[in-house]
Amino acid sequence: MTDVAAAPARPLPTPGTAPATAAQPPNDGIPARRSRLGRDLTVIVVTVAILLAGLAVGGVFVYRALYSPSAFVQQYLSLLAAGHAADALHVPGVAVDRTELQAAGLPKGASEALLRQAALAQLTDIRIDSERTLDGVVSVTASYRAGGYPGSTTFAVEQAGTIGFVPTWRFARSPLAVVDLTVHGSMTFDVNGFRIDKRQVGGAEVDPAAAVPLLVFSPGLYSVKVDTPISFSPGIAVLSDAPLKSVPVEVRTQATSTFVQVVQDRVEDFLNSCATQQVLQPTGCPFGFVVQNRIDGLPKWSIRAMPKIAVKPAGEGWAIPPTDGLAHIVVGIRSIYDGSLRHVDEDVPFAMVGTIEISPSGTASIRVSAPDTD
Repeated sequence: MTDVAAAPARPLPTPGTAPATAAQPPNDGIPARRSRLGRDLTVIVVTVAILLAGLAVGGVFVYRALYSPSAFVQQYLSLLAAGHAADALHVPGVAVDRTELQAAGLPKGASEALLRQAALAQLTDIRIDSERTLDGVVSVTASYRAGGYPGSTTFAVEQAGTIGFVPTWRFARSPLAVVDLTVHGSMTFDVNGFRIDKRQVGGAEVDPAAAVPLLVFSPGLYSVKVDTPISFSPGIAVLSDAPLKSVPVEVRTQATSTFVQVVQDRVEDFLNSCATQQVLQPTGCPFGFVVQNRIDGLPKWSIRAMPKIAVKPAGEGWAIPPTDGLAHIVVGIRSIYDGSLRHVDEDVPFAMVGTIEISPSGTASIRVSAPDTD
């Protein structure tokens, strides 16, 4: 009989208690994952905040650069600097009508002849200096160099409307100005190299001595000069730097040496023709001889010294100021009292003045006379 070893007894669980199970490891991974998630959310929030701040700053920059009143003025000045006169004239608020000119105390018939590229001078170093708002009107001050001369202009700008969320602007006061130009001694003149005839501006019946009102851009430098075969003047530079302002300019020309010589020759021809008249008082001439007795034979005249002619502007044309000359007469004088004969051979001083009218074709009409003694 085989002996069987008895199995060791296994203790039974105490009634009411759960059986023992294998031991579980501690839950250390959950707090670590929560920490990483918190850091990620913080990074995302900060990143979004930075992006929103960047968009806000970028929006402000874009507004200032493209859609602000300063940007509006900058665009207008850039068009002038580029020589785009027609485009600048179409900027809202630039063009003016007769009513607006009259309300500003400016000539309502001012010409637009200079509102073109050919009459624009160089405009550089443009800078917006300030922008201030008062009662809905924005004052934008800009500095620049016009034709090499420094300048500064303040523009009045107002909102014209919106396109979506973007505001649009217009000049509350037109930046155009008026140059009241008076030119003595010439029907034509040059402004920044662009030639203008007074008759093209004011019509065929224009008064040559009257001022010519010309609309100009502000800012702008306008150099006025005269250079014709008859007259000339040095250039006069005028800076237009204020909107709807009148800028009076007066140009006094001088006669060219060629013109003076032509007048001198014509006067000498006239005086020589006077000397051919065999009378004591040549008709229409500035000299003569008075006697109380009778003459014996026909007088003979000659010009001993021709007047030295000068020419100066006068009203609608030119004038010859009073100048002296010397004629010579040879004639016999017979006395009424006793019949005696006296031979006269002497110089006769005289003075003369003259007027010169220039026709539209350029022909000079010269009229010589003795000075008015009244």
